[in-house]
Amino acid sequence: MTGPEVVHGRRPLRVALVSSSYAPHVGGVEEHVHQVARELAAEGTDVEVWTVDRGTGPVVRDVDGITVRYLPTPLPSASPGGVGRFLAAFPTAWRHWVAARREFPPDLLHVHCFGPNGVYALRLHRRFRLPLVVTSHGETVADDNALFERSAVLRTALRRSLATAAAVTAPSAFVIDDLRARFGLLDGEVVPNGVDLALTGDREHTPFVGRYLLGVGRLGRMKGFDLLVDAFAGAELDPDLRLVIVGDGPERVRLETLVAQRSLGDRVVLAGRLDPSAVADAMAGAVAVVVPSRVEAFGIVALEAWRSGAALVMTDRGGGPGFVRDGLDGILVDPVDTAALRAALARVAADSGLRSRMVAAGRERVPEFTWRRVADAYDAVYAAVLRAGPGAESARGTATSAR
Repeated sequence: MTGPEVVHGRRPLRVALVSSSYAPHVGGVEEHVHQVARELAAEGTDVEVWTVDRGTGPVVRDVDGITVRYLPTPLPSASPGGVGRFLAAFPTAWRHWVAARREFPPDLLHVHCFGPNGVYALRLHRRFRLPLVVTSHGETVADDNALFERSAVLRTALRRSLATAAAVTAPSAFVIDDLRARFGLLDGEVVPNGVDLALTGDREHTPFVGRYLLGVGRLGRMKGFDLLVDAFAGAELDPDLRLVIVGDGPERVRLETLVAQRSLGDRVVLAGRLDPSAVADAMAGAVAVVVPSRVEAFGIVALEAWRSGAALVMTDRGGGPGFVRDGLDGILVDPVDTAALRAALARVAADSGLRSRMVAAGRERVPEFTWRRVADAYDAVYAAVLRAGPGAESARGTATSAR
């Protein structure tokens, strides 16, 4: 499938991907938007990324051939003086958003990972009657800071955006179900995440020696690496088997303390951040990749494990059960259940036949999850939105009784 190349027969489709975060920051939403932007541009769509200024200042940059606008997004807070600071900052911030729309007038706005970016996109949608597409990446269920529990502004803006959006998508039914249960969504479409199949990894170039289990991700509470360390500490494993955790984040010091408390300094490696090719090599050399998240909206790491030929132990809390088949291409486990996680680690480490079968099944499955397929799914969404015409209300709207 190719993307919608023209709008009303005149010119290429123009899409603004309005993301909560982007390069130089790294993470699931950043990777998703980056890859989708590349795929859309390759097919002939005019695309820009509009993202939250997280310290860059309101600037415009070229990032891998894509124009990225870093825009201010002040919101009111309940702290003393918070409303006053917002009222002082908002006019300038809004001018930057209006200027972005003037310099790159999009045919539609596609919000990724709703936050302050979504609040401003909603205002643009209302002011200029721009069709709005919303993609949730699990921010309502898997955010370390629980922003939607703390911010009435975000809760209200999300409900209103879901009500007025021409389309709503998420990477898993788990996320869609949360939007329905807590934010009044009536419908929604699952568009799974993707993976770059070119980074297959090479076990001969793994940056780590010996036998090891591997965890990869941002070191935040929801990712559950503390649960993995605890389980590893008491699991019945060969003494030469190590645990390697790749990534960085706010939980690093806590994890270092936990490793010391469990006397695991010689068996647990907190390796810090690695580039994508090194991560692929590390996965290729691992006994298994473990995803121990307390909640995981989807889990691109699982796809990366399949791509690199690694056995997979995957959290069953979230979107994992929607695509990982327990015992076939991964082992699903509740990471909060320490005994169950210990048993899963011991099982995958001891059973080479199981690992081989899961690796083969994962490699067979992973071609289903390319970024090209993700972009094609969004193309279909965009085409349907544009056919509906301006001002069309979403069939995916929200229940009026939502709280």
